[in-house]
Amino acid sequence: MTTIKQELKDDKRYLSLLAREYPNIQAACTEIINLQAILNLPKGTEHFMSDIHGEDEAFLHILNNASGVIKEKIDMVYANTMGAEERKSLAALIYYPERKLDEIARSGIDMADWYRVTLHRLIEVCSAVTSKYTRSKVRKALPKDFEYIIDELLNVNGYDRNKEQYYENIIASIIDVDRSEAFIVALCDLIKRMAVDRLHIVGDIFDRGPHADVILDRLMDHHSVDIEWGNHDVLWMGAAAGSPVCIATVLNNSMQYSNLDIIENAYGINLLPLALFATDTYAEAGVFAPKMPPKDHYTPRDYELISKMHKAIMVIQFKLECQVIARHPEYRMDDRAMLTRIDYSSMEIEIDGKRYPLKDSDFPTIDPVNPARLTSEEQEVMDALITSFMNCEKLQRHTRFLYAEGSIYLRFNGNLLFHGCIPSAPDGSFLSFPFEGKELSGKEFLDFADSLARQGYSAEEHSPEREAGQDFLWFLWCGRNSPIFGRDHIATFERMLIDDPSTWAEEKNPYYLLYNDQAYCERILREFSIDFPESRIINGHVPVKVKEGEGPVKAGGKLIVIDGGFCRAYQKYTGIAGYTMFFSSHGIRIAAHQPFESLESAIRDNTDIQSTTVISENFRERVYVSDTDIGRSIKDKIADLKKLLAAYRLGILTERTKKSY
Repeated sequence: MTTIKQELKDDKRYLSLLAREYPNIQAACTEIINLQAILNLPKGTEHFMSDIHGEDEAFLHILNNASGVIKEKIDMVYANTMGAEERKSLAALIYYPERKLDEIARSGIDMADWYRVTLHRLIEVCSAVTSKYTRSKVRKALPKDFEYIIDELLNVNGYDRNKEQYYENIIASIIDVDRSEAFIVALCDLIKRMAVDRLHIVGDIFDRGPHADVILDRLMDHHSVDIEWGNHDVLWMGAAAGSPVCIATVLNNSMQYSNLDIIENAYGINLLPLALFATDTYAEAGVFAPKMPPKDHYTPRDYELISKMHKAIMVIQFKLECQVIARHPEYRMDDRAMLTRIDYSSMEIEIDGKRYPLKDSDFPTIDPVNPARLTSEEQEVMDALITSFMNCEKLQRHTRFLYAEGSIYLRFNGNLLFHGCIPSAPDGSFLSFPFEGKELSGKEFLDFADSLARQGYSAEEHSPEREAGQDFLWFLWCGRNSPIFGRDHIATFERMLIDDPSTWAEEKNPYYLLYNDQAYCERILREFSIDFPESRIINGHVPVKVKEGEGPVKAGGKLIVIDGGFCRAYQKYTGIAGYTMFFSSHGIRIAAHQPFESLESAIRDNTDIQSTTVISENFRERVYVSDTDIGRSIKDKIADLKKLLAAYRLGILTERTKKSY
């Protein structure tokens, strides 16, 4: 007893703080009972998505339908009592309630009768979705305007005939006071929220597709989300931080794929200084024409201007890359300072002992003696762009969110999530990187990289620390064997200026061969202190080539790649439109999705994304909250509360009533 008493006295300061929330034995006991009950509930469902690349409509649809889970719930409740078309219509209503309500109102049907039937159906679906959660957790998710009413309707006892009229009157009153539509929207939103307990975005929200900004707005409203940064994400984070090389690369990517809408309209970046400079400087820029056809409203003159702007910003990018590489010999990328390798007399470049002519030789702003130096006009353009990026409130808001909810890797419920790779040598050893006088590898290097990436945005402006962090964000985007990029180099220069496709190859880190080996994957998990039999690595970044017979599951199930080509630009290589993964209390399910037709079709025709379960693994035993990270935290809290109980009972702390403070 003396030992326990002394231990409690040693912890008295902490226990006194805990006592503010649980001021007496009754309060502490009640909380212990509640927490013990939660431990015995099934774990919440986790939803994994990756490599969204700005495809906002497809992303929003899969988010709304929870990768088919909501349709499954509807089928479970109504398979025997409702036809397939009605079930599809109900699903479309849950996905897009406001839009679907407008369409139904225009159909001329008896809305009062439709409201009554639909409200009953939505309440039943909502009951099915929320059944595995505590009533307290569901209450916390309820919309404030309808909190009491929904709570009552979700907890109907089917055998209580005494309240049957009471519940029918609630629904009749909702219709009578013209709150049906608002109530339906609230129920639909609650169903979607409770279908997924945690959303994981395994990198690459930006680039290629039209509206990463729409995706980020929706993610910021999500109740529980984390993001494992992709290389395209850190590039935009660097641009928002004011990194000149990241800004130039962001603009290069956007122009290459005719995606200036995100730059000009979504974020309001002023491209006029660049347009004027490009028009005055370059007479012809056909080599730099966008890869994707311009939008219908573009004229040939617009197309020519974009090509010139693309050329201007790409030359600036190559110059800035040379400067970053010169500042950081530790990047080991001297061979990627491409402008320093050109023979300007013949306009040829030597790669691996072979000389190649450049497709364009008109570069009036490049000084062969000092090719990395920006001209005064180029510097003025970059100064204006830096100001525009750093003063864009919307971009800054999105970037703060990416830093707050994101990281290079995440350990969650026994799984290890990261976008790219753990840089490795061919023999499976982890590659080392020379930073701060040490050789860093494995988890230690990723922790360092995460910290330095944050420094690039948070350190004082114009400080050496901020510049070093910004340069490192560029390294994470495309640096040799960067853990987010995972390749030897990025062949932007070669693809644009050399005809020979053999120079375009980007050698992947050996990780992408080694990850087929179960022992290698298990060693990575141990490196990150994850050593459960069910643990897995969840990857994005490299699309799974389904057309060639490749599958998403590697190393006997220890690693799963969920990049299946969400972005339209990659679907010709993958043959599908993305993978998503679910991790529920029953097991793991991986779904392959076909391309999303359109939002209009989803509203008008009740079309859904065609999804096929490609992998379904049911656990031998159901997973409960007690088996999760949250469960471990709850167990720690229970242990602390039991100490508090002992402190009260042994007189070390004095119980209080609520009236006493």
